[in-house]
Amino acid sequence: MNKTRLLATAFAAASLGVWAPYSAHADDAPSPCASLKRIVAAAPGGLSTLTPEDGKGVAQPYGDDAQCAANHGSYQCTWTPHPDAGSNADALQAVAGDIASCLPEATHDQNSPVRQHFYVGEKGKRTSITLTPAGSNKLRLLVSGQ
Repeated sequence: MNKTRLLATAFAAASLGVWAPYSAHADDAPSPCASLKRIVAAAPGGLSTLTPEDGKGVAQPYGDDAQCAANHGSYQCTWTPHPDAGSNADALQAVAGDIASCLPEATHDQNSPVRQHFYVGEKGKRTSITLTPAGSNKLRLLVSGQ
């Protein structure tokens, strides 16, 4: 390799190093696992401390319009699945798969095309995680303390 070409290659590589920290990557999106764990850790008594942003990571792999809200006893998010997520039933199954893999301690006690239900903890200190369709084109995640 000639000297000019070597210098050009070195300059290009160095330039990438300068600009790389400022570029966005798909990995920068909130992780479904981090979001699910944060929500479940707040339950059952601290769900009202969560913000609307806390749940968006659960929906983000599947939809961009998540609307989340907390109150004393529950945390809820609804969103429209992306068209490439398939049917609502397919998207429901995919999110349920995330819940099962992110929360291995959760018991998955209902698995149907219209309702996925998990729980974590013992009776009296149990956190319920329910995923259902919300109308014809949305999904709803509801986390509540029991």
